[in-house]
Amino acid sequence: MKKTTALLIAVAISLSITSAAYARNTQYFLPINNAMNTKAAQEKLDKSLKFFFGDQQHPPILTNLGSGVSNRKTNSFSKSDLNACNWGFLSAILSLQDRAHQLGANAVVHIVSYYDKNEIANQANFECHAGGVVAGVALKGDFVKIAGR
Repeated sequence: MKKTTALLIAVAISLSITSAAYARNTQYFLPINNAMNTKAAQEKLDKSLKFFFGDQQHPPILTNLGSGVSNRKTNSFSKSDLNACNWGFLSAILSLQDRAHQLGANAVVHIVSYYDKNEIANQANFECHAGGVVAGVALKGDFVKIAGR
């Protein structure tokens, strides 16, 4: 009887610790440049499409083709939060890139973090939330045709 009780207590403690780990939601503000310069980003991003973050200066807008949101989650199990967040960022940027191509845009401007629909405009950093098994990045931007492209 004592062994059974001890085993049940051990299982209960183990499950509560595991649940707490999976419920983690750590907020990060990470450098956009680092994420844009990863090997994966360099291989997958279209060099003919330009991205402008926050209130970053850009050439004059010739045509505004609309706005869009990309909310991407990535598996963070056995990855560092930094790697998972950079991968989530790349997934979100690639989604914006795909939409820009569909619309015939040559740039995405005013890109802001949009996690839980909370808009944070920053030229240098993006917002990421990392948990025990999932990391998420949400971005919002305007698809445009800019001069000189």
